[in-house]
Amino acid sequence: MSTRAKAALAASCAISSLIIWGVHYQQSKEREDMYQGVLRDDERRREKMRRREEELRISQHKHEIYGRVQTVTTSEETSNVS
Repeated sequence: MSTRAKAALAASCAISSLIIWGVHYQQSKEREDMYQGVLRDDERRREKMRRREEELRISQHKHEIYGRVQTVTTSEETSNVS
């Protein structure tokens, strides 16, 4: 084998190896990015649930206060009175 052929073979092996390594690196990077997206979604969901629970507590507290100040009747009580 000539020196040029050996150099071409070595260069093509090196380039092929770099391409394969690059593809694997890119795949692992994309996998990590997708996982980080899942973590962000989970955190958003937890924050949204926390806000909803807080709003529910506030609403229940207001309902309790309004119930003490004014009489509260249900729809069944209203239909029985009529």
